[in-house]
Amino acid sequence: MADQTALSPALLEYARSVALRDDGLLRELHEVTAGLPGGRAMQIMPEEAQFLALLIRLVGARRVLEIGTFTGYSTLCMARALPADGTVVTCDISDRWPGVGAPYWRRAGVESRIDLRVGDAVRTLAELREHEGDGSFDLVFVDADKTGYPHYYEQALALVRPGGLVAVDNTLFFGRVADPAVEDADTVAVRALNELLRDDERVDIALLTVADGITLARRRE
Repeated sequence: MADQTALSPALLEYARSVALRDDGLLRELHEVTAGLPGGRAMQIMPEEAQFLALLIRLVGARRVLEIGTFTGYSTLCMARALPADGTVVTCDISDRWPGVGAPYWRRAGVESRIDLRVGDAVRTLAELREHEGDGSFDLVFVDADKTGYPHYYEQALALVRPGGLVAVDNTLFFGRVADPAVEDADTVAVRALNELLRDDERVDIALLTVADGITLARRRE
């Protein structure tokens, strides 16, 4: 069995040349986001956004929940993958960064599919459970503050339907999770979630060692 292939810049460029299907609108928003403070670290790779869109189509999602909007690049990719009557409920602590992406949502013609909720995610998730009910989403994408990950995961698992999917970004967290000397709050929280996922009999899981680590958790029926 071969070990994982190291992804050199040249190999990444090749992979993008044969598999990435972004367009001018997506590239423009990605480049704008990369120029913002912390933009390169906080936004997902184009390959990951395309993968999320594929997951949405594979599970036949009509309702998607995104925890952590930032500039809405991933929001745009997921909204495009939904049917015309589908919805992405996306939540962020402020409307500052989502405001960067909103014009691109309009230009793509998917603004009506996006429901932005601004405020503390803990409160937003509690309100969704109260007003829309558990099991009301087909797919949940978690990509927000890392110290909140264990809580977000539990709420996501309640909100996703049986057979639905929770996708969690940054589960390798720049490699810090593998260094026992690293004990900052963000790393500790991601480690805690990874250990919870490993032992959680409520889900089937796969940790994809691509990008910064993406864990998929399918809620068992």
